[in-house]
Amino acid sequence: MTTPTAPRYAGLDGLRAVAVLLVVLYHLFPAWFLHSGFVGVDVFFVISGFLITSLLLRERAATGRIALRAFWTRRARRLLPALALVVTVSATLAWVIGGDVLVGLGRQVLGAATFSYNWTSIGAGASYFGSAEPELLRNLWSLAVEEQFYVLWPLLLPVLLLVRRPWLRALVALALAAASALWGFAVAGDALTRAYYGTDTHAFGLLIGVALAFGMGAGAGGRRRATGWTRVGMPVAGALALVALVAVASVPGGADLYPAVPLAASLLTAVVIAAATAPGAWLGRALDVAPLRWIGERSYGIYLWHRPLVVLVTLAATGAFVDTAIPVAAGLAAGVLTLALSAVSYRMLEQPIRRLGFAGAGRAVMARLGSTPVRRFGAIASLTAGLLVVGGTTAAVAAAPAVSSSEAVVEAGRQALTAASVAPAPPMGEGGSDATPVPDAAPTAAPDTGATDAADAGALSGDGADGASATNADGRPRPPAPAAVDGTRVTAVGDSVMLASAAGLLARLSGVQIDAEVSRSMWAGDTIVQQLAAQGALREYVVVGLGTNGPVDAQALQQIYDAVGRDRTLVLVNAAAPRDWIAGVNSDLAAFAATHPGVVVADWAQAIAPHPDMLAGDRIHPGPQGGGVYADTVAAAIDSVANQRAEVRYQVELIRWAADEALRAAG
Repeated sequence: MTTPTAPRYAGLDGLRAVAVLLVVLYHLFPAWFLHSGFVGVDVFFVISGFLITSLLLRERAATGRIALRAFWTRRARRLLPALALVVTVSATLAWVIGGDVLVGLGRQVLGAATFSYNWTSIGAGASYFGSAEPELLRNLWSLAVEEQFYVLWPLLLPVLLLVRRPWLRALVALALAAASALWGFAVAGDALTRAYYGTDTHAFGLLIGVALAFGMGAGAGGRRRATGWTRVGMPVAGALALVALVAVASVPGGADLYPAVPLAASLLTAVVIAAATAPGAWLGRALDVAPLRWIGERSYGIYLWHRPLVVLVTLAATGAFVDTAIPVAAGLAAGVLTLALSAVSYRMLEQPIRRLGFAGAGRAVMARLGSTPVRRFGAIASLTAGLLVVGGTTAAVAAAPAVSSSEAVVEAGRQALTAASVAPAPPMGEGGSDATPVPDAAPTAAPDTGATDAADAGALSGDGADGASATNADGRPRPPAPAAVDGTRVTAVGDSVMLASAAGLLARLSGVQIDAEVSRSMWAGDTIVQQLAAQGALREYVVVGLGTNGPVDAQALQQIYDAVGRDRTLVLVNAAAPRDWIAGVNSDLAAFAATHPGVVVADWAQAIAPHPDMLAGDRIHPGPQGGGVYADTVAAAIDSVANQRAEVRYQVELIRWAADEALRAAG
């Protein structure tokens, strides 16, 4: 008994092209207008839910059953060849490049091979929207969700078919889609990537496609008639929905609105499909123009190739990869390579295996070995290349470092702090505003104004180890020597950038008190500084470096200032990172320092800008040399305050001396 071929619906290849273009442009050109282009994946989900359900309903209507083995075999022929090629070639090239791109590669290959990439990523704590590490195969999460749907849906469909009325089946599917979306809303508040990657929290697009197939009566065997509404009204509505879909893909900050933005894209996609496939509709023909259809037919390969290629091209060109800072030239190069490789893969690998099957394709290769010299050479070259990329993948997995370069420099900073054991305050809570209470600690008394004056007096007096006088022979005060504030007068509170710089700070400011941890925000810093102040553990100079992980909250900054007090100096370290909020953070810090006495800015952003080679692969955390630059920047800001105070005292003493000299001359 033959299995019915998959039905062809007008416009769906063109819609696939739109979907893949949204995703590819979003990843290759992150600075462009498609801020939420990731919703192209949701377009694919709706198309898949609609087509797979239509195919299964058509088969059941024609044969009275669903041939599961045949269905899964067809899916394997369609998906596995290109997937295997992309994974092995990309992993081999990553091995050649080396470095951070290999981190977690074994887990990624395992997720790709078992169609569980989304769940292995969740288990590893990976982030779809994070851009700290160059995760090579990140885009395979959506393929895993679709594969899980392909496995489970043919088993569950017969249960739903017990519901006799198609409209009621559609209603059940919509109810399940709503449940998935609501569950996504609930989870996203605490774990955005878990909600985005989870099959349970991201199944609404697939289920909307299922509901559409039921609602349109797919597989019922009847032929829909064209009407004025299907010829004109529905295509117009579909065209408007398509425009709205692109608008949704352009929404800034769409990730923070999950699942609202993908849900809106899914619903709009359903409207486009219904309108494009309506009898006599012009929209389907418009979407099926040759360029879009060409891209749509190869959209699977384009989707697979684009992410690994942009990572590899950017790393090869710049030595680093950050999702939000991809050079335009690298994006263009990756785009051209994506189109070329997906076209070759489609013609030379995917289509032959779809026609012949795995066994048939294997027999064809063996036949070439016994054919003409040219064909034999091609077969041998193909087999050799296959062995090389499999070996390269094995080598890449074996060579993968346990941690990334950024994690390594942060851990080195943590070890430096542990070895020095300098901070009287115990470690604080990690991340955000969730700081834990500080246990009792041996407090360091905060120096009063008199202590400050005395400590800076050396800069005024010019006294050195040789005991030189602070005045000339005629009693005229000497100009102050350059100040070098000792680390025992400094408290530093910061995030992972400060933590990575701990060794440099300890070397440059011996005895400095450092409390730094990963993922800290300004809100967390507010709590920590207030606790240190309450313990009497704040020193004369308070350094705060907390601008990397998000915008600065003005209230938290003011509360830090109030806790520091007027008898101390607050040094704000600005931020340097490829993040869209950094410019605003640095502007806010500069404005705050300009309007609050006793506040200065340590310009880390300007200091490190000429030295990107001193940063880890994420272009955020400093390595050993970068940590030295960070420490020098902080120390220079502190010393500038001490020098300014010394200069003021010198001018005062000079005025007093001149006045005394004038009185003596007059007397």
